[in-house]
Amino acid sequence: MQLLGIAIVLGAVFGGFMLMGGKLSVIWEPVEILIIAGAGVGALVLGNPRHILAELWLQLRHVMSKTKQTMEFQRQLLLLMYELLITASGGLKALDAHVEKPAESPLFQRYPLVLEDAKLLHFIVDNFRLMAMGKISSHELEGVLDQELSTIHEELLQPAKSLGKIAEAMPGFGILAAVLGIVMAMSYVADGATAGEIAVKVGAAMVGTFIGIFLCYGVLDPLSNVMKQRVNEHAATMETVKVVLVAHVAGKPPLLAIDAGRRLVPLNIKPSFATLEGWINTTNEGAQRG
Repeated sequence: MQLLGIAIVLGAVFGGFMLMGGKLSVIWEPVEILIIAGAGVGALVLGNPRHILAELWLQLRHVMSKTKQTMEFQRQLLLLMYELLITASGGLKALDAHVEKPAESPLFQRYPLVLEDAKLLHFIVDNFRLMAMGKISSHELEGVLDQELSTIHEELLQPAKSLGKIAEAMPGFGILAAVLGIVMAMSYVADGATAGEIAVKVGAAMVGTFIGIFLCYGVLDPLSNVMKQRVNEHAATMETVKVVLVAHVAGKPPLLAIDAGRRLVPLNIKPSFATLEGWINTTNEGAQRG
């Protein structure tokens, strides 16, 4: 979907320019692009530590790929949590074989979409370990998880905020490139260039302003917004896990604990209670046959 959006923006801006009689060769100014893009990348590197830059690159890759927030992902997550709760009902120590090495656990291997999400996987296994270490009340667990989720959410939002700051700076970098272009055009005046030659140089300089504004509103700001949305989706998924764990510690049966988490699933991929119950019944039947 993001690639489609980029195609629409490029088609509308540059297609409209060509329909007005413009030529793309007129606005092709590699040096201006180098100045603006280089300044943007440099400012991004200057203003962020390495781990934020690494997370920014990872989130940009995810933005360009298909979202994992699908009905199938929610099915796998809810059923994984259900099976973990059923296993925990026989004693939290029974979970050790699964949560210590989830990648090698047959239980986790049945739910590959969750297994692929490293951050979510760590959140699940770490908190099952926490419950296995000793008795903890539902209020205490909820307080611990709220603090952890707040910290995770803030850290994951930082790359989008940093990209948003660079997007806001792009028009300024465009003006910077334009000013440098005007300086060069004035030097041609001193060298005795004709009015036509000066006009070409001034026009080339103004392309910098266009590039800066285009990158800000047509590319970087929308990308920053999508990154924030993806982070919020991820936070909602972790919130689902939190609610399930708190409900379980409060003494709710596994089905009701899972249903408490289901209620936090986004509406567009939220299964009904009947659908959830059908998934669980199928899982139980498979376990009995096994």
